[in-house]
Amino acid sequence: MQQRNSRNAQGIDVSRYQGKIDWKAVKASGISFAFIKASQGKLYRDKTFIGNTQAARAVGVLVGAYHYVDDSAKTPEDARKEAANFVSAINSAGGIAAFDLPPVMDYESNKSGLSKAALTVVARTFLVEVERLTGVRPIVYTYPSFIGNFSGLSDYPLWIARYSATQVPAGASGWSRWDFWQYSDGSAGGTLPSGTRKVAGIAGPVDLNEFDGTADELRTRFRKKTSVPKEEPATVADGSFQINGENVGKALLFDGKTHVPLRVLADALGIPLRWDNAKKVAYLNNRKLQSVQLVEGVAYVQLRPIAESYGAEVSWDSKNIIAGLKTKGEK
Repeated sequence: MQQRNSRNAQGIDVSRYQGKIDWKAVKASGISFAFIKASQGKLYRDKTFIGNTQAARAVGVLVGAYHYVDDSAKTPEDARKEAANFVSAINSAGGIAAFDLPPVMDYESNKSGLSKAALTVVARTFLVEVERLTGVRPIVYTYPSFIGNFSGLSDYPLWIARYSATQVPAGASGWSRWDFWQYSDGSAGGTLPSGTRKVAGIAGPVDLNEFDGTADELRTRFRKKTSVPKEEPATVADGSFQINGENVGKALLFDGKTHVPLRVLADALGIPLRWDNAKKVAYLNNRKLQSVQLVEGVAYVQLRPIAESYGAEVSWDSKNIIAGLKTKGEK
């Protein structure tokens, strides 16, 4: 794992517990970014979320939203409902375009006693649904004592909590690096480069974090691409799309991610599709898709987030450039 670096961008994460925050003072104290609690469970919204988001951005603090996965989440359907609550909260604060950093899944409790496999299913379902609804790949936040519950999630960026002034977090469950490290809860753990845990503009303790890089590198690392459908030249890598072993159309690679024809995918999964040609907007199950690519008049969408959120399996043959989809019930 990485080492602490004096050049690393410093940040905080906040919720209603921090009360009234003077964000101008926070920014002046050297804080570059903030993760702000948006929601928890299927219904709860943090009452300070919108105000904190607007005030932090107004002074130039990079902002991201986080959701606390509740112990009541026991099934994929529970996870999808929590994701819907999270994205609805994000939309109430201006939509995903109003945020500089990816949305975060805060998963750190298992009072329901789920098995590791069941807990991982809940986590993955939540992550996939958030990405499907926002078009942005989420971040995973957790503790070293909890990360061992996860399996196969290490392709998501990691934000790890470990309150040690001298030791960086160790790798676990497939992760070999972290993007963000929460190194103090404001009372214990490491200190800011200034030597204190106190952040100007906040009356009490606040969680302290750092990004593995400078503030400029942070802006570059998570710079969002436009989610407005646009006509793309057909010069990206071409491949084929197979459903249950049968060729059904073309697969295209955009930025290394596999895209397939939207209508073909929707039909295969049995999902109602509506296309607004005037606005170039697609709706699956009456939910607006945030990221659609148009190539020669055909709408393409990223395969994995949609397929996995509806229980289908995805495969990728890089040698022959074949994207595969196996629907439920197929062997």
